[in-house]
Amino acid sequence: MIEKIKSNPKLKAFVLWSIAPKRNPKPRLWVKWFVNPFIHKKGKGSTIRRRSRIDVFPWNRFEIGKLTTIEDFCTVNNGSGPVLLGDRVRVGIGSVIIGPVSMGSGSGLGQHVFVAGFNHGYSDGGKNSSQQPLDIKPTVIEEEAHIGANSVVVAGVTIGKRSQVGAGSVVTKDIPPFCVAVGNPAKVVKRFNHEKEIWERVSEN
Repeated sequence: MIEKIKSNPKLKAFVLWSIAPKRNPKPRLWVKWFVNPFIHKKGKGSTIRRRSRIDVFPWNRFEIGKLTTIEDFCTVNNGSGPVLLGDRVRVGIGSVIIGPVSMGSGSGLGQHVFVAGFNHGYSDGGKNSSQQPLDIKPTVIEEEAHIGANSVVVAGVTIGKRSQVGAGSVVTKDIPPFCVAVGNPAKVVKRFNHEKEIWERVSEN
């Protein structure tokens, strides 16, 4: 059935229109009410506040683990790739997650954090970037890593386990596990010394 839809341009266009308006990329109510609850996984004790905008579609995964919370005024969109949130994840007020993005258990976003797994393509200078293919690069936030308020995490970045990103940072490169990174672009300023069990400042070269 799926292959038949994909191979027929008119049928494919109709199915896509029935799921979401062409110029308003969010699922229609019937998809939210009667399709998504049977496809996407929501862990026991998890909470999605009513004033969040959860624009998730049936063709990509959207999963939240046990005791995970998505606060008010957040936007989550899996149209371009899956959004996978582990157990005990907290997404702060006003934050935006656009897949493909995964967040490990115990990780969190502060208020008004932007995390995305794609960039708009612009290789063809003769076309508006909105008409070009997306440059998809999955973004990963590992277990117990936390991103401070008003930060931006760009596509393709991995933030390592238990790392901390300071408020207002712009993360453009991978952050190793057990590090503290701050600034625009974000740079590692501390690392955890497992032998001494202390956070040590990183000397600038």
